Amino acid sequence: MTTSTHTPLRSVHQDDPLDDFEHRPITLLDQTRKVYCAGSGPAVIVMSEMPGISPRVARFARWVRDAGFTVWMPSLFGRDGALPTAKEGRAVFERACISKEFRAFAANESSPITAWLRALAAHAHAVCGGPGVGAIGMCFTGNFALSMMLEKAVLAPVLAQPSLPFGDPAGMHIAPDELARVRQRLEREDLTVLAYRFEGDSFCRAERFAAYQRALGDRFLGRVLPDSGAGPQSERPDDFFRHYVPTPHSVLTVHLVDAEGEPTASARDEILAFFRRRLAVENHEHP
Repeated sequence: MTTSTHTPLRSVHQDDPLDDFEHRPITLLDQTRKVYCAGSGPAVIVMSEMPGISPRVARFARWVRDAGFTVWMPSLFGRDGALPTAKEGRAVFERACISKEFRAFAANESSPITAWLRALAAHAHAVCGGPGVGAIGMCFTGNFALSMMLEKAVLAPVLAQPSLPFGDPAGMHIAPDELARVRQRLEREDLTVLAYRFEGDSFCRAERFAAYQRALGDRFLGRVLPDSGAGPQSERPDDFFRHYVPTPHSVLTVHLVDAEGEPTASARDEILAFFRRRLAVENHEHP
Protein backbone atom coordinates (compact mmCIF):
# COMPACT_ATOMS: atom_id res chain seq x y z
CA MET A 1 0.00 0.00 0.00
CA THR A 2 1.37 3.41 -0.92
CA THR A 3 2.44 5.56 2.00
CA SER A 4 0.69 8.90 2.41
CA THR A 5 3.30 11.42 1.32
CA HIS A 6 3.25 15.19 1.50
CA THR A 7 3.28 16.51 -2.06
CA PRO A 8 5.08 19.86 -2.22
CA LEU A 9 3.04 22.73 -3.63
CA ARG A 10 5.59 23.28 -6.38
CA SER A 11 5.20 22.91 -10.11
CA VAL A 12 7.56 20.46 -11.76
CA HIS A 13 6.92 22.20 -15.07
CA GLN A 14 8.91 25.36 -14.37
CA ASP A 15 12.25 26.29 -12.86
CA ASP A 16 12.45 25.67 -9.12
CA PRO A 17 14.13 28.41 -7.01
CA LEU A 18 15.00 25.83 -4.31
CA ASP A 19 14.25 28.56 -1.79
CA ASP A 20 13.07 26.12 0.86
CA PHE A 21 16.59 24.66 1.00
CA GLU A 22 19.56 26.21 2.75
CA HIS A 23 22.29 26.85 0.17
CA ARG A 24 25.59 25.89 1.81
CA PRO A 25 29.08 26.14 0.29
CA ILE A 26 30.89 23.12 1.73
CA THR A 27 34.64 22.62 1.40
CA LEU A 28 35.96 19.08 1.68
CA LEU A 29 39.25 17.65 0.38
CA ASP A 30 40.20 21.18 -0.79
CA GLN A 31 37.17 21.38 -3.07
CA THR A 32 34.13 23.59 -2.48
CA ARG A 33 30.67 22.69 -3.78
CA LYS A 34 27.23 24.07 -3.14
CA VAL A 35 24.99 21.73 -1.18
CA TYR A 36 21.24 22.20 -0.70
CA CYS A 37 20.09 21.21 2.78
CA ALA A 38 16.62 20.91 4.31
CA GLY A 39 14.83 19.05 7.08
CA SER A 40 15.83 17.46 10.35
CA GLY A 41 16.84 14.01 11.50
CA PRO A 42 19.52 11.67 10.10
CA ALA A 43 21.20 12.74 6.88
CA VAL A 44 20.40 11.40 3.42
CA ILE A 45 22.64 12.38 0.50
CA VAL A 46 20.51 12.87 -2.65
CA MET A 47 22.57 12.91 -5.85
CA SER A 48 20.78 14.20 -8.92
CA GLU A 49 20.41 12.57 -12.29
CA MET A 50 21.62 14.12 -15.52
CA PRO A 51 21.38 16.99 -16.38
CA GLY A 52 21.17 18.35 -12.81
CA ILE A 53 18.94 19.24 -9.88
CA SER A 54 15.69 19.54 -11.84
CA PRO A 55 12.30 20.39 -10.30
CA ARG A 56 11.51 16.64 -10.20
CA VAL A 57 14.77 15.81 -8.44
CA ALA A 58 13.95 18.56 -5.92
CA ARG A 59 10.47 17.06 -5.50
CA PHE A 60 12.03 13.71 -4.57
CA ALA A 61 14.38 15.45 -2.12
CA ARG A 62 11.38 17.08 -0.46
CA TRP A 63 9.73 13.68 -0.08
CA VAL A 64 12.87 12.50 1.71
CA ARG A 65 12.84 15.61 3.90
CA ASP A 66 9.16 15.12 4.78
CA ALA A 67 9.83 11.50 5.71
CA GLY A 68 11.95 12.65 8.66
CA PHE A 69 15.44 13.24 7.28
CA THR A 70 17.90 16.03 6.64
CA VAL A 71 18.50 16.15 2.90
CA TRP A 72 21.98 17.01 1.66
CA MET A 73 21.78 17.53 -2.12
CA PRO A 74 25.13 18.48 -3.71
CA SER A 75 25.33 20.43 -6.94
CA LEU A 76 27.40 18.17 -9.20
CA PHE A 77 26.55 19.46 -12.69
CA GLY A 78 24.04 21.56 -14.56
CA ARG A 79 22.03 24.63 -13.56
CA ASP A 80 20.44 24.08 -10.16
CA GLY A 81 16.64 24.10 -10.17
CA ALA A 82 16.39 24.35 -13.95
CA LEU A 83 13.76 22.60 -16.03
CA PRO A 84 15.97 20.47 -18.29
CA THR A 85 15.97 21.54 -21.93
CA ALA A 86 17.44 19.56 -24.79
CA LYS A 87 20.11 22.09 -25.74
CA GLU A 88 21.30 22.96 -22.24
CA GLY A 89 21.02 19.38 -21.02
CA ARG A 90 23.08 18.02 -23.88
CA ALA A 91 25.85 20.54 -23.18
CA VAL A 92 25.90 19.53 -19.50
CA PHE A 93 25.95 15.85 -20.44
CA GLU A 94 28.83 16.26 -22.89
CA ARG A 95 30.93 18.19 -20.37
CA ALA A 96 30.33 15.59 -17.68
CA CYS A 97 31.21 12.71 -20.00
CA ILE A 98 34.73 14.05 -20.60
CA SER A 99 35.25 15.24 -17.02
CA LYS A 100 38.01 13.56 -15.04
CA GLU A 101 35.75 13.78 -11.98
CA PHE A 102 33.31 11.23 -13.41
CA ARG A 103 35.20 8.98 -15.89
CA ALA A 104 31.89 8.07 -17.47
CA PHE A 105 33.30 5.29 -19.68
CA ALA A 106 35.43 3.50 -17.07
CA ALA A 107 34.01 0.07 -16.25
CA ASN A 108 36.42 -0.97 -13.48
CA GLU A 109 37.17 2.38 -11.90
CA SER A 110 35.32 4.54 -9.41
CA SER A 111 34.58 8.17 -10.24
CA PRO A 112 37.01 10.45 -8.37
CA ILE A 113 34.03 12.54 -7.24
CA THR A 114 33.01 9.68 -4.94
CA ALA A 115 35.89 10.54 -2.58
CA TRP A 116 34.34 13.99 -2.06
CA LEU A 117 30.90 12.44 -1.64
CA ARG A 118 32.22 10.07 1.03
CA ALA A 119 33.68 13.06 2.85
CA LEU A 120 30.29 14.77 2.56
CA ALA A 121 28.60 11.74 4.11
CA ALA A 122 31.02 11.76 7.05
CA HIS A 123 30.49 15.50 7.51
CA ALA A 124 26.69 15.20 7.31
CA HIS A 125 26.73 12.39 9.87
CA ALA A 126 28.77 14.50 12.27
CA VAL A 127 26.32 17.38 11.89
CA CYS A 128 23.05 15.41 11.97
CA GLY A 129 23.91 12.50 14.26
CA GLY A 130 21.94 9.29 14.32
CA PRO A 131 23.22 5.81 13.50
CA GLY A 132 24.37 6.73 10.01
CA VAL A 133 23.62 8.22 6.62
CA GLY A 134 21.54 7.24 3.60
CA ALA A 135 22.70 7.82 0.02
CA ILE A 136 20.84 7.67 -3.27
CA GLY A 137 22.19 8.23 -6.75
CA MET A 138 20.23 8.45 -9.97
CA CYS A 139 21.25 7.73 -13.56
CA PHE A 140 24.70 9.34 -14.03
CA THR A 141 25.24 9.27 -10.24
CA GLY A 142 23.41 5.98 -9.69
CA ASN A 143 26.52 3.92 -9.02
CA PHE A 144 28.02 6.44 -6.61
CA ALA A 145 25.99 5.28 -3.60
CA LEU A 146 27.76 1.91 -3.81
CA SER A 147 31.24 3.47 -3.79
CA MET A 148 30.13 5.62 -0.85
CA MET A 149 29.80 2.43 1.22
CA LEU A 150 33.56 2.73 1.77
CA GLU A 151 32.60 5.46 4.25
CA LYS A 152 31.49 3.78 7.49
CA ALA A 153 28.74 6.36 8.10
CA VAL A 154 26.80 5.23 5.00
CA LEU A 155 24.32 2.54 6.02
CA ALA A 156 21.55 2.77 3.42
CA PRO A 157 22.69 2.87 -0.24
CA VAL A 158 20.16 3.14 -3.10
CA LEU A 159 21.02 2.89 -6.80
CA ALA A 160 18.33 4.32 -9.09
CA GLN A 161 18.88 3.32 -12.73
CA PRO A 162 22.71 3.34 -12.41
CA SER A 163 23.87 4.22 -15.92
CA LEU A 164 27.66 4.32 -15.79
CA PRO A 165 29.83 3.21 -17.44
CA PHE A 166 28.54 4.08 -20.87
CA GLY A 167 29.43 1.55 -23.54
CA ASP A 168 29.56 -1.49 -21.24
CA PRO A 169 26.09 -2.78 -20.24
CA ALA A 170 27.57 -5.10 -17.61
CA GLY A 171 30.03 -2.57 -16.19
CA MET A 172 29.65 -1.50 -12.56
CA HIS A 173 31.80 1.66 -12.45
CA ILE A 174 33.69 0.70 -9.31
CA ALA A 175 37.25 -0.50 -8.81
CA PRO A 176 37.43 -4.28 -8.14
CA ASP A 177 39.26 -3.87 -4.82
CA GLU A 178 36.68 -1.34 -3.65
CA LEU A 179 33.86 -3.64 -4.72
CA ALA A 180 35.40 -6.46 -2.68
CA ARG A 181 35.63 -4.20 0.37
CA VAL A 182 32.01 -3.14 -0.06
CA ARG A 183 30.92 -6.79 -0.27
CA GLN A 184 32.86 -7.59 2.91
CA ARG A 185 31.24 -4.69 4.73
CA LEU A 186 27.74 -5.66 3.60
CA GLU A 187 28.28 -9.16 4.93
CA ARG A 188 29.99 -8.08 8.14
CA GLU A 189 27.35 -5.50 9.10
CA ASP A 190 24.33 -7.30 7.62
CA LEU A 191 23.57 -4.45 5.18
CA THR A 192 21.87 -4.44 1.78
CA VAL A 193 21.86 -2.36 -1.39
CA LEU A 194 18.57 -1.38 -3.03
CA ALA A 195 18.53 -0.81 -6.80
CA TYR A 196 15.85 0.06 -9.36
CA ARG A 197 15.48 0.05 -13.12
CA PHE A 198 12.78 -0.20 -15.75
CA GLU A 199 12.73 -3.43 -17.71
CA GLY A 200 13.30 -1.75 -21.08
CA ASP A 201 15.76 0.93 -19.95
CA SER A 202 18.41 1.35 -22.65
CA PHE A 203 20.88 3.06 -20.30
CA CYS A 204 20.66 0.68 -17.33
CA ARG A 205 20.19 -2.78 -18.79
CA ALA A 206 19.64 -6.22 -17.31
CA GLU A 207 23.34 -7.07 -17.72
CA ARG A 208 24.31 -4.46 -15.14
CA PHE A 209 21.93 -5.75 -12.49
CA ALA A 210 23.12 -9.29 -13.20
CA ALA A 211 26.72 -8.16 -12.66
CA TYR A 212 25.80 -6.54 -9.34
CA GLN A 213 23.99 -9.71 -8.31
CA ARG A 214 27.05 -11.84 -9.07
CA ALA A 215 29.33 -9.45 -7.19
CA LEU A 216 27.16 -8.83 -4.13
CA GLY A 217 24.97 -11.91 -3.91
CA ASP A 218 21.84 -11.61 -1.81
CA ARG A 219 23.10 -8.28 -0.44
CA PHE A 220 21.97 -6.74 -3.74
CA LEU A 221 18.20 -6.26 -3.95
CA GLY A 222 17.44 -5.35 -7.55
CA ARG A 223 13.93 -4.20 -8.45
CA VAL A 224 12.87 -4.28 -12.10
CA LEU A 225 9.77 -2.21 -12.87
CA PRO A 226 7.53 -2.82 -15.89
CA ASP A 227 7.80 -0.29 -18.69
CA SER A 228 4.02 0.10 -18.51
CA GLY A 229 4.48 1.68 -15.07
CA ALA A 230 6.42 4.66 -16.43
CA GLY A 231 4.74 8.03 -16.73
CA PRO A 232 4.38 9.67 -20.15
CA GLN A 233 7.06 11.76 -21.79
CA SER A 234 6.88 15.53 -21.46
CA GLU A 235 4.93 17.35 -24.15
CA ARG A 236 7.47 20.19 -24.23
CA PRO A 237 9.19 20.14 -27.63
CA ASP A 238 12.54 21.15 -26.10
CA ASP A 239 12.46 18.71 -23.19
CA PHE A 240 15.80 16.95 -22.56
CA PHE A 241 14.27 13.54 -21.83
CA ARG A 242 11.95 13.72 -24.83
CA HIS A 243 14.99 14.17 -27.09
CA TYR A 244 17.62 11.94 -25.50
CA VAL A 245 15.92 9.33 -23.30
CA PRO A 246 13.75 7.18 -25.60
CA THR A 247 12.89 4.46 -23.05
CA PRO A 248 11.47 4.44 -19.51
CA HIS A 249 14.38 5.42 -17.29
CA SER A 250 13.95 7.80 -14.34
CA VAL A 251 12.16 5.74 -11.70
CA LEU A 252 11.91 8.48 -9.06
CA THR A 253 11.64 11.65 -11.13
CA VAL A 254 10.56 12.06 -14.75
CA HIS A 255 8.81 8.70 -15.07
CA LEU A 256 7.38 8.52 -11.55
CA VAL A 257 3.57 8.35 -11.35
CA ASP A 258 2.52 9.72 -7.97
CA ALA A 259 -0.65 7.70 -7.47
CA GLU A 260 -1.85 4.84 -5.30
CA GLY A 261 -0.69 1.42 -6.53
CA GLU A 262 1.70 2.71 -9.21
CA PRO A 263 5.01 0.78 -9.37
CA THR A 264 7.10 3.95 -9.24
CA ALA A 265 5.21 5.36 -6.24
CA SER A 266 5.65 2.01 -4.50
CA ALA A 267 9.39 2.15 -5.26
CA ARG A 268 9.63 5.61 -3.72
CA ASP A 269 7.81 4.43 -0.61
CA GLU A 270 10.02 1.36 -0.31
CA ILE A 271 13.10 3.60 -0.41
CA LEU A 272 11.73 5.91 2.29
CA ALA A 273 10.92 2.87 4.44
CA PHE A 274 14.45 1.53 3.83
CA PHE A 275 15.95 4.81 5.04
CA ARG A 276 13.68 4.80 8.10
CA ARG A 277 14.61 1.24 8.98
CA ARG A 278 18.36 1.64 8.54
CA LEU A 279 18.59 5.09 10.07
CA ALA A 280 16.19 4.41 12.96
CA VAL A 281 13.54 6.96 12.03
CA GLU A 282 10.06 6.17 13.32
CA ASN A 283 7.84 4.93 10.49
CA HIS A 284 4.96 7.38 10.47
CA GLU A 285 2.47 8.84 8.02
CA HIS A 286 2.78 12.39 6.79
CA PRO A 287 -0.13 14.62 5.81
